[in-house]
Amino acid sequence: MRMTESQPEKKIIVIPAKKESPQEQAKKRNLRVAAYCRVSTGDEEQLTSYENQKAFYTEKIMKNPEWTMVDIFADEGITGTSTCRRKDFLRMIRQCRQGKIDMILAKSVSRFARNTLDTISYTRELRSLGIAVIFEEQNINSIYPESEFLIALHAAFAQSESESISANVRWGKRQSIKDGKVTFQYKTLLGYEKGPDGNPVIIPEEAETVRRIFEWYLAGKSVRDIRLALVAGGFQNAVGTTDWTTSNLRSILTNEKYCGDALLQKTFVKDFISKKSIPNTGQLAKVLIQNNHEAIISHEIFDAVQLELARRRAQDGRSRKSVPTGRGKFSGKYALSGLLFCGECGTAYRRVVWTQHGENVRYGAARAVWIMAENTV
Repeated sequence: MRMTESQPEKKIIVIPAKKESPQEQAKKRNLRVAAYCRVSTGDEEQLTSYENQKAFYTEKIMKNPEWTMVDIFADEGITGTSTCRRKDFLRMIRQCRQGKIDMILAKSVSRFARNTLDTISYTRELRSLGIAVIFEEQNINSIYPESEFLIALHAAFAQSESESISANVRWGKRQSIKDGKVTFQYKTLLGYEKGPDGNPVIIPEEAETVRRIFEWYLAGKSVRDIRLALVAGGFQNAVGTTDWTTSNLRSILTNEKYCGDALLQKTFVKDFISKKSIPNTGQLAKVLIQNNHEAIISHEIFDAVQLELARRRAQDGRSRKSVPTGRGKFSGKYALSGLLFCGECGTAYRRVVWTQHGENVRYGAARAVWIMAENTV
C-alpha cells in the first residue's frame, strides 16, 4: 500500500519594511521646494495679491529647516485656462523634468490651472516623477493617487467659473459694441494717441507716414517696395522702430480707422479655453460707425486702396490656386507690371527668363504674350 506524504504546514512570513538609510532621511529633510503663484489680471487688487503670494511662500519655505527653496515661479496677469503663455509655469515644469524640484506649493487648484485637462495631465506627470503638488486651500497632496478625484472635481469647478466669467465679459463687450463704444489699441495704431478727453488725437508726424503709405500704394508700389522705402527713409512704425513688415503694412492699408470710421467686432473669441481670436466672416453681426473720429485720409483714397487691393488679389496666383496659369504675387517693379492680362483666363502676364548657352536672356511682356498665346493654341 502506497503511503501519502504529509503536506508541509502553511507558513506566513512578514518581511519588514526596509529602514531608510541616513542618506535617504537627509534627502527628505532637505526637500527642494518651489512655489507657483498666478493672478489673471493686472488690476491693482490682483497685483497686491500676487506680491503677497510671493512673499508668503518665500517666507514659508525659508522658515522650514527641512526645505531648500528652488524658486518662486509666478505668472502675472495671465489666464489659467491655457498653459501656452504661462512662461514661468512652463519653466517650472521643465525644471521638474530635469530633476531639480521635489515638491511644489500652490495656493489652490484654480491658481495652478483653470483647465481640467491641464490640471490632471500635469499632476499625473509630476506624480510619475515623484513630485508632489500641495494645494493648500483644499489640503490636497497630489502624490497620492486617491487625490486625483478631488483634484479633478476642484479643477472642473475652476474651469466652470472661468467659463462663466468669460461669458459675462463677452456679453459686456457686445453690449458696448451695440452702444457704439469704440476701443482703440493705441500701442499698435500708427498716427493716433489718446487725447485728454479720451478720444483719439492725430499725431502729425505719424499721420504723414500713413498718408505716404496710401499714396505710394495707389501710385503702383507693391507692399514689399513700400516696406523697403520706409526702412530706407528711416520712418518709424507704431512701436517706434524701423522694423516694418508686409503684414503690418497690409493692416494699415485695410484699417478703416484711418478714414475716420470704426468697424466693430471684426474678430471674436470662439473658445474660452484657448482664447484665440478668429476673423468674423458672418458668424456675428458687425457694427460700422461712420465719422467716429478725425480722419487722416479721405474716404475716397481709402476706398480706392481697397479696390486696388482687390484687383491685385485677383491677379495673385496664390489666391487662385485652382487656376493653372496663376503666377506669383503682385510686383510694381516694372513699367508694365499688372497692366497686361490674358483675354481667356484673366491672368496677368509677367516677365519670364530663359537661359541660352549659359546666359540669361530676358524677354519683355510682349514676348511673353506671344509665347503664352502660342502655348495655348
